[in-house]
Amino acid sequence: MRAVILAAGKGSRLSGTIGNKPKCLLRVGDQTLIERQIDALRSVGINDIAVVVGCQVDRVRRTCGRDITYVENARYAHTNSLYSLWLARPLLLDGFLVMNCDVLFHPQLLTDLLSARHEDALLISYADDPLGHEEMKIKARRGRVVEITKALAAEETDGENVGIAKFGGAGARLLAGLLDAHVAAGGLREWAPHAFADFARVRPLHVVGTRGYPWTEIDFPEDYEYAIRDVLPAIENDIVTEVRVKSDATVVVHGLRLSQRPASVPLSPAAGE
Repeated sequence: MRAVILAAGKGSRLSGTIGNKPKCLLRVGDQTLIERQIDALRSVGINDIAVVVGCQVDRVRRTCGRDITYVENARYAHTNSLYSLWLARPLLLDGFLVMNCDVLFHPQLLTDLLSARHEDALLISYADDPLGHEEMKIKARRGRVVEITKALAAEETDGENVGIAKFGGAGARLLAGLLDAHVAAGGLREWAPHAFADFARVRPLHVVGTRGYPWTEIDFPEDYEYAIRDVLPAIENDIVTEVRVKSDATVVVHGLRLSQRPASVPLSPAAGE
């Protein structure tokens, strides 16, 4: 499978933290975000990787290296992730995995998504508490996406979109047509999940839960602080922060090292998957 990383944006909301660098070059520990993502992809056997670049193209190319396919979004300052994915559409048609460049995540999430039996699926982080207005929210029923939008009402929201999805060949071709329609209608500033929502109305788009594995999206300085303080150490120490068991009960485990997990607490998908 090919992977596409959407990394064209500057990350202006992180300007006080990142300085004059693109968002994907934010340093997290001893690597940049995009280096961590590329390493995670390769760790699960995905070596065919494309990066959609825009801001400071040469700098991103130097960081990512020569073994990457590059797609340039020259209009990055006036477009959004849907347009970046649309530019990469010739690379998508045999099936692909797509991720936003601003997600720091445990590599097990890729394994779970890729090994899910459904061809078309995305990662969801189930939420018990109301999400903020910035989060891309998901309504799911019977393990499928019903709606995905930032404007979803709290009572309709089941969780947050992680920003990593996969599509098989048939699904990829359908999605490419939907991306074409959005761009033709002038939706250059839309987020890619808008096309995913359209997709879910036509063809099942399944959800795969994060199962408590650590992850975070980094949009603001406080997100970066949280990533460095909590998420990165949890990833590096292989810690699961919450386990949901597929039953009427929910087992919550805080700060449990995975190697110490008792056999009686399975890492099962959340109810509804």
